[in-house]
Amino acid sequence: MNGRTLLSLALIAALTGCDIHFERDAAEDLTSICSPVMFEEVPFTQCTADPAQHAIDMDLRAEGEDAPFRSLRALSESDRAFETPPIVFATNGGMFDDDGMPIGYFVEHGHRLTVLNQNEGPGNFHLLPNGVFFGESPTGPWDVMDTDSFAERGERPYFATQSGPMLVVNGELHPQINPDGTSLRIRNAVGVDGFGRAHFVMSEAPVSFGKLARYFRDVLNVRNALYLDGTVSQMWDPADGRLDTGQPIGPLIVVTMQEDAS
Repeated sequence: MNGRTLLSLALIAALTGCDIHFERDAAEDLTSICSPVMFEEVPFTQCTADPAQHAIDMDLRAEGEDAPFRSLRALSESDRAFETPPIVFATNGGMFDDDGMPIGYFVEHGHRLTVLNQNEGPGNFHLLPNGVFFGESPTGPWDVMDTDSFAERGERPYFATQSGPMLVVNGELHPQINPDGTSLRIRNAVGVDGFGRAHFVMSEAPVSFGKLARYFRDVLNVRNALYLDGTVSQMWDPADGRLDTGQPIGPLIVVTMQEDAS
């Protein structure tokens, strides 16, 4: 494990009381794509996937299985974790039902499992506009779009997951999100910058929607950012030996090295 990263995360944990799990030996042949950052006195972990080096796909369940993984530990112990090219990062991504199945649009390896959900309803997912994180191929281009704009595309991407709400829409904060509301949760989200890099951000302390959205808009300079989940949010960083555990989760976003970059 990178000594600076361990020290920084240990400091974050000490300052905030958040629980960061290091449950596996670090993968010495990998370089972490994650780093600790502070924004408006809140600690975050920012992980950046570069289309020149990395590939992205969705993983819901092990090959040949009907039931979803439901945890990053299950993914880390599956055959998928020992394949090449290696996994460099994974996180939960997208809303799901009690069985861990996606409740919005979901495409894995080019195969669509669920259709686009444009219904109104309660909860974060239906705080419209919601949106879709997707990729035309594993190596990009990757993008985030609000659901209505995505519906106009017509073409099926290689991978996709629908979640909500959008945090940043065309460079502006979601119109129904307070600048710094009283609802504070551990939260994760994704945005794609002007260079085509996908930024996955996890709060290491409870944070409001507004503060998380401002980090994407003001620091990462992304035009569109999508909330992935809260409270259950977890990540796996093999290079640093971090493997979060917690409540059962659903669809997983998995970042690997590209074949010629591993």
